[in-house]
Amino acid sequence: MIRNILTAAAIITGASMAHAQEATVVEIATFDFAEGVTAEEFAPVDARIEAEYVSQQPGFVSRETGATETGWVVLVHWESAEDAQASMESFATAPAVEEFMGMLDASTMAMTRYDLTD
Repeated sequence: MIRNILTAAAIITGASMAHAQEATVVEIATFDFAEGVTAEEFAPVDARIEAEYVSQQPGFVSRETGATETGWVVLVHWESAEDAQASMESFATAPAVEEFMGMLDASTMAMTRYDLTD
């Protein structure tokens, strides 16, 4: 699965660099879908989270997603680590979050933030 995620991240990163000009931080989250959930079923819920919550947060720059047969990767570019943290802390109140979290296997979720170096 890691190889699939890295491949998806490499493809997505090429598309995201045009947006990363203002960003100083990239946040990468990965997780598997809950049993029986497909990428096609998950995608509209994820799009709602982006449109109604993530893209409205202070410091948001861009967001890209990718899928494997069993999971999802999300890359979010932020203006600062503080903006990323504030978004994470208020995520539980986001519209559609209950549905979003119900469609993934939370035990597989991993999130890491990186400071961009160039």
